[in-house]
Amino acid sequence: MDQLKQEEEEEELAEPVSPTGQYFNSSVLSVSILGILESQVPLDDFPTMPLLQNVFLPINPRFSSIVVRDKNGIKQWKRVKVNLKDHVNIPIFPRAENSSGLYDDHFNDYLTKIALDPLPQSRPLWEIHIVKYPTENALGHLVFKLHHALGDGFSLMGALFSCLQRADDPSIPLTFPMSRMKLDSEGGESIFGSLNRVSSGVVNSVLDFAWSVLKIGFLEDDRTPIRSGEEGVEFRPIDISTITFDLDSIKQIKSNLHVTINDVITGIILLGTRLYMKETNHDDFSKSNSTALVLLNTRNIVGYKSVEEMLKPKADKKWGNQFAFLHVSIPKLSQSESSNPVYFVFKAKELIKRMRNSAVLFLTAKLLEAMRKYRGPEATAHYIHSTLKNSSMAISNMIGPTEQITVANHPFAGMYFMVVGSPQSVTITVMSYVGKLRVAIGTEKGHIDANKFKSCIQNAFDMMFKATVTNSSSQANL
Repeated sequence: MDQLKQEEEEEELAEPVSPTGQYFNSSVLSVSILGILESQVPLDDFPTMPLLQNVFLPINPRFSSIVVRDKNGIKQWKRVKVNLKDHVNIPIFPRAENSSGLYDDHFNDYLTKIALDPLPQSRPLWEIHIVKYPTENALGHLVFKLHHALGDGFSLMGALFSCLQRADDPSIPLTFPMSRMKLDSEGGESIFGSLNRVSSGVVNSVLDFAWSVLKIGFLEDDRTPIRSGEEGVEFRPIDISTITFDLDSIKQIKSNLHVTINDVITGIILLGTRLYMKETNHDDFSKSNSTALVLLNTRNIVGYKSVEEMLKPKADKKWGNQFAFLHVSIPKLSQSESSNPVYFVFKAKELIKRMRNSAVLFLTAKLLEAMRKYRGPEATAHYIHSTLKNSSMAISNMIGPTEQITVANHPFAGMYFMVVGSPQSVTITVMSYVGKLRVAIGTEKGHIDANKFKSCIQNAFDMMFKATVTNSSSQANL
């Protein structure tokens, strides 16, 4: 009887946990994604349970599964019966003490609590929080917390988007900006140019891979105003703040500099970070050795796919964790660079293009796979933890819908996301939505002045816009 029961339990095992899923749900790492939706109407009558039961759970078996070990000690997803009440949280805040009657401080404290509280391993690794109090940006919030073991941001946000509808016409699917591959040059390339590119790529690959290996285990960023370097920083409270930029303004900078939107926003973030380092401390931290980890989606696809397409067994479309880190040195801030903010955009473009064109992503993936095979996923998770801990910040971006969304006839004016549980003092995420670019900033509380950091990012944008758009317009009118 016991053997029959054991065989039945093994049949319920849905699939092995992916290697990356094991790394992010290990003894040293527990990384999750917060997805925050800002409602334009109160959420008092929000039909939570029917939506979760009929729309959310059917998206993927992992939302109804827990992580267990099979008889060989390998982690597997096992289907279980979901008690939805265990996953739904409706907080009660103390009465707002300000005259406006808004609950921004309470909401921010609650986000900090959500970020720190671990997801119980005894039930599926997700939860939803329905915050029914008004803030400056919304009359209520839906907050999804989804463990990174379930999938990467592309998978999880794609799943979330499949639950949403267009506000103007629910019968029409949501649309997203399409990113198109752009050739570096038109026409053919000479054989000498081709040979030079290949030679340069080989050299860059060797150098970049060597640097990545050093960053994993040995080479540590300086301790600065953006990096405390303390043990257990992932268990410390964080502040989460946001800035909204007009996407058309970003596109104006992009067009004038002939770069990509990613180049522009990365340049703004790097410049703003150096400005914060310069303004925060009298020591010359603006020239310290600091590294940003830029997260890249490694799928060979353009735009989001439906959940059904992501679940098909095709290597370039399947659900899961398919991303990689790029180590990007934060450019130094000299006096001349302070007066020439576009330097940071071109430097970001140069560094990211170089890393993309080298084989460092492939080589690093092979290294981690070899490590997992011969030393196990826990040892590999330790190395990934070191990679994160030894750098100063992480930058990630997602593409959002171009139309306003509704959930159960509740319109949402804004959305953003945040990665939590990473051993870094700064995490920055970027998301587009209905003509806006939302930058969310997660900072270590007590080490970083969140308001000043946010102000420096805004200042960096203002400097960039003035240098590339305002000045260009003035010169054109002369």
